[in-house]
Amino acid sequence: MSLEGMFTSTAEEKSASNDSWEHRSYPDAREGSMWGAGVAIATAYALIIVVGLVGNVTLIRTFCAVKSMRNVPNLFLCSLAFGDVLLLVTCAPVDASRYLADEWLFGRTGCKLIPFIQLTSVGVSVFTLTALAADRYKAIVKPMDIPTSHATAKISLKASAIWLLSMVLAIPEAIFSDLHTFHIMQTNETFQTCAPYPHTGDLHPKIHSMASFLIFYVIPLFIISVYYFFIARSLIRSTINLPVEGKMPIRRQMESRKRLAKMVLVFVGLFAICWLPSHVIYLYRSYHYSEVDTSTLHFVTSVAARILAFTNSCVNPFALYLLSKSFQKQFNKQICCCCPLLPLHVKNTTRGNTRLSSLKSTQNHTVASFSLINGNPGCHEGSV
Repeated sequence: MSLEGMFTSTAEEKSASNDSWEHRSYPDAREGSMWGAGVAIATAYALIIVVGLVGNVTLIRTFCAVKSMRNVPNLFLCSLAFGDVLLLVTCAPVDASRYLADEWLFGRTGCKLIPFIQLTSVGVSVFTLTALAADRYKAIVKPMDIPTSHATAKISLKASAIWLLSMVLAIPEAIFSDLHTFHIMQTNETFQTCAPYPHTGDLHPKIHSMASFLIFYVIPLFIISVYYFFIARSLIRSTINLPVEGKMPIRRQMESRKRLAKMVLVFVGLFAICWLPSHVIYLYRSYHYSEVDTSTLHFVTSVAARILAFTNSCVNPFALYLLSKSFQKQFNKQICCCCPLLPLHVKNTTRGNTRLSSLKSTQNHTVASFSLINGNPGCHEGSV
């Protein structure tokens, strides 16, 4: 999300980072420690980006290549993966650069564009999870209401509507985000960076943080909770009222529905856990905006919250890998297709040699048989 604490270098963090590794008698050691910490944080970001891109791109390739896996939940997950890829290739590197440079490096255009992309990606994630919960509700509680014709087109239309809604909600972020000048009282430093509002006044931060918390966290998770309440109630009732005759097919269908519902619930839980610290820290900053927290604890928790939020963009494919055996099988096939050409060439050469040996063996067997028929055992021995 385009929160102040998620992508901008604020006065709080700049001052906190200066005080966290301060060695007044050894300025070189202080600078070296700060640079080392920045490199370590940027390395963590790089790991998240690489792992996330491998997982999400392979997930997208799997769903596009395997026709049997193009069902409703997987189409939504494919849209979710696109949003995560967008976040990882744009916003994560920008956020990592904050720990390697003391100023905003991407100009006024980047200050408008990056928050817009980040908030769009977060909107796609949470609204897609809400749509997935609604889909599981229909499949389990109201299975007769599920349309059978043009299902793929309808789901694609819903996914497109989610992207459009997320982009519309992110427009104010692009409008108000700009390069603002901040002043640190403790160190008497002045610097310019990208932020959704200037460092004067405290009404705007409170409105911004609370609106973000409600629209992109509380309200969607509340709706998902309501859906899952009815899903759980329906599953409990269906278990109690399970008929004796034809028990196994119905039980198998129920287990399949439970497994899919559990999968969506895991994704929702990961989102809730990964994004809660960022929202809490942003709310704390917004309601204490005139006070600059320069403590090491605040700096460490802010960095950890950032990294945890971006981690949410790389965990979904691997959670799906552990929960779905069919996806696990197809995922492995896609990974094997991406192997280097050299092992594939060796494999093909081995197959060719095997075929050649088989052909020679067949020829030798034919010659031997012909020799025996003509009463020439010497030729038989020579062919062996």
